[in-house]
Amino acid sequence: MSSRGADIAGKTVVVTGATSGLGRGTALRLSELGARVVVAARRGDVLDELVAEIVAHGGDAVAVAADVSSITDVRVIAETAIERFGGFDVWVNNVGIGALGFFWDVPMEDHSRVIDVNVTGLMNGAHVALRHFLDRGAGVLVNIGSVESEVPLAYQSSYAASKAAVLSLSRSLNEELRLAGHSDTIKVGTVMPWAIDTPWWDHAANYTGRTARMAAMDDPAEVVDAIVEACVNPRERQPVGWKARGADVSHRLAPDLTKSVSAKIIDAESAKGDPAPETTGSIYTSTRVGTTVDGGTRERMKRENASPATDADPAGC
Repeated sequence: MSSRGADIAGKTVVVTGATSGLGRGTALRLSELGARVVVAARRGDVLDELVAEIVAHGGDAVAVAADVSSITDVRVIAETAIERFGGFDVWVNNVGIGALGFFWDVPMEDHSRVIDVNVTGLMNGAHVALRHFLDRGAGVLVNIGSVESEVPLAYQSSYAASKAAVLSLSRSLNEELRLAGHSDTIKVGTVMPWAIDTPWWDHAANYTGRTARMAAMDDPAEVVDAIVEACVNPRERQPVGWKARGADVSHRLAPDLTKSVSAKIIDAESAKGDPAPETTGSIYTSTRVGTTVDGGTRERMKRENASPATDADPAGC
């Protein structure tokens, strides 16, 4: 077992958003390393399948069907961890939905839902987790941010705003823990990846008229490794991968140029997508679509690149 595995073995870790993408990958990897895992998300049936997979490989896990935007649901996650495992050592706030399109084309209700899940939902988790850590005297809170925590991106305005809030909250919490004398034993880290090939792109609301895509997507495995590392070695700002680190440095040196270039990149990429009707994705109601770690978006983009998109009416009208 690696040193990281030795550090995580025997710990209890809560992972929200665990039915697909980074949450699912993180839960599986933590279990492989010997952690007991509490997995939470809206799709209870998918969570049950995940728990069955973990148990079949010798792990220990429990599922909690929950919507993180509900503080009542989030408290049930913590209560379940306490009842089953006597508490938890790490809480991974893996929350993140999106609404793609020009800000004014996306219904305000969709923007509000993004903020409700990505900010309020994350704060719900942070509040419940920190109160538990203060009672125990130790713990690690891992918040999943994004390169957009620093570099705003066109067509993702409310998502970018929410991820900026994630980093700001993490910074504030670390300062409050320092002032209260708990910073040596309770840590808050923020993982900041580049665009990742997960089912997020299929789950997002989309008003661009094209399928969702982004240039040079990263493999989710790299980010899963970073999240697991943050469970035992959290850092307040943790850009993941050379693209995220490069964008972070570039934004510090030339913020206006960086956001302009980023906007041009996503605009050019969006134009390559196939025509697609407007959709709210799964931001309000969960679906069976997208239950894997890898989203298959890179493969779809290859097919789209081989057959350039036309200007056909995406709604087929």
